Amino acid sequence: MLPALTLLEVPAFSPLANLGFALRREVFILEQNVPPELEHDADDMIATHLVGIAEGAVVAVARVVLKPDHAKIGRVAIARTARGRGFGARLIAFAVATAREKGESRCYLESQADKTQFYARLGFVAYGEEFLDAGIAHVRMKNY
Repeated sequence: MLPALTLLEVPAFSPLANLGFALRREVFILEQNVPPELEHDADDMIATHLVGIAEGAVVAVARVVLKPDHAKIGRVAIARTARGRGFGARLIAFAVATAREKGESRCYLESQADKTQFYARLGFVAYGEEFLDAGIAHVRMKNY
């Protein structure tokens, strides 16, 4: 049986979204040394923010940004203590379903290079050259 995880769409800068932002800070800035000025961007104002709650805490976060030709899934993070429990796969499925509900069936993301197998198992296909974002190797992936 899968561990309990409640997935929600939350308004930007609501209390739950702010807990999601705190998780992003923990994972990207503190764990991965992403410069703080690169972690938040203008897309945070227009994105659909998603959080996953388990055992009373926000343990998963992502955002979906509708673009002209696809939905971009990004800022995907799972709390260190919640990794390996299937929450990431459930979060990505929820993000894809959220994009579909908003009228976009094509999803795109920029995976950290060491995470491409994870996204491939979820139906995403890598394309193009590897590139650096915030000093971390990334690969473009799409599910269409």
